[in-house]
Amino acid sequence: MAVATEPAGQAGIEKRRKKGIPSVRQRIEMLLDRGTFIETGALARQPGDPNALYGDGLVTGRGLIDGRPVVVIAHDQTVYGGSVGVTSARKFVRALRLAFDNACPVVTINDSGGARIQDAVGSIASFGDISRALERLSGYVPQVSIILGKCAAGSVYGPINTDVLIGTEQSYMFVTGPEVIKAVNGEDISAEELGGAKVQAERGTLHHVAATEQEAYDWARAYLSYFPSSCLELPPIVNPGLEPEITDTDRELDRIIPDSDRAGYDMHEILLRIFDDGEFHEVRAAFAPNLITGFARVDGFPVGVIANQPLVLGGSIDAACSDKATYFIRLCDAFDIPLVFVADTPGVLPGLEEERNGVIIRGGRVPRAIIEATVPIVNLVVRKSYGGAYGMMAARQVGADLSLAWPTARIAVIGAESAVDLVGKRQLAAVPDEHREATRQFLINQYNETVATPWIAAERGYIDAVIEPSHTRLEIRRALRLLRDKRPVLPVANPRKHPLYPM
Repeated sequence: MAVATEPAGQAGIEKRRKKGIPSVRQRIEMLLDRGTFIETGALARQPGDPNALYGDGLVTGRGLIDGRPVVVIAHDQTVYGGSVGVTSARKFVRALRLAFDNACPVVTINDSGGARIQDAVGSIASFGDISRALERLSGYVPQVSIILGKCAAGSVYGPINTDVLIGTEQSYMFVTGPEVIKAVNGEDISAEELGGAKVQAERGTLHHVAATEQEAYDWARAYLSYFPSSCLELPPIVNPGLEPEITDTDRELDRIIPDSDRAGYDMHEILLRIFDDGEFHEVRAAFAPNLITGFARVDGFPVGVIANQPLVLGGSIDAACSDKATYFIRLCDAFDIPLVFVADTPGVLPGLEEERNGVIIRGGRVPRAIIEATVPIVNLVVRKSYGGAYGMMAARQVGADLSLAWPTARIAVIGAESAVDLVGKRQLAAVPDEHREATRQFLINQYNETVATPWIAAERGYIDAVIEPSHTRLEIRRALRLLRDKRPVLPVANPRKHPLYPM
């Protein structure tokens, strides 16, 4: 068994020393609760080769995170470069089957060049087996991928089909590496430009980039703390009932919105005040930062949060953040995590580039995901909610169970300035030049006071309540308590096989 623990012997130890990386089993221990790892398949190796290395470049087993079982799959860089061959693929699939049979999360630690060339078609065929097993687990148990080193080809297609990808600053992801690209088309590009962690996070491929390996494992542990072990269970509850009265921190919300509609502020300052313990676990922060997605707790129960970020593009909805929202909604819905939307958006971002980016198609998926979701949904408008973005932030008519607004909220087709410039064009043209700007400002104020107010929306039943900002944390708590026993509505009889998403 000692030989199986260090299959590559001294050469493997020296390789790790030069790279400055831990052993594969040390990596697993860094992730799991101390001393809980039970390895499976340590003695597996390629048949017919007396010199074949034990483990075949993959370590699999089971352990605990915060006392809850997880299956772990980790590539061993010192054995065949962590590449995937027929034997290691069988180990991979067996581990995924263990996760399915025991309804527990899967964490993969990826440091692999992809398919093993020496195993020829057997290796690439094995990725098909892995892909089928991963699909079976999708939405059934949480799946987390941690990207280390340079991962290529099949070793990125597997992780991209899991729920969340975490990389370190030194990690890389690409379908084909710089050397292959250079050989095929003569293009000279660095690994960093092609698939460095920062680049992949900005593209949305990586959901989080950690400075160190240990921080990556800690982020994965924190992420899993918001999830049930499987869709058959409810998410874990942590410290319910904290701060049952309005606090000084709550009162800070009463003066957090700037007087000017055009002034920016950091939405995180609101999010940290309306959930338990000022806790917020952000996901995909570097991708489409005009929309914030992440996890928090309300009365001890996990919630998924989707919020506009006024500091970036004014909080406008664009094609990229539409993808970000759609995926996050479906992730939370798969594991019965309620959703809280916090809206402050001037609408869908206009422009030729956005139209080229497919904002119509990609934006159209967001309300579809909200409509299909069966979890409790609370919508809160803190300032602006205009146009198509009104529906994309879970308006009552699209899917919110309860819709709340602050007195500072403005809800309308478009903002006052644009509305006056369009609808009041003739009226303004009839006014003398010296009075035109004052008249325009009067019309803007009138629009804001009589058309775009939350009171109009509440009178017509589109908003359930207009609340004081300082009451928000407790109102969201009451709302989700009310909705805690919400059950999926039985679908209306429909002979279709499944609906089609705009793609």
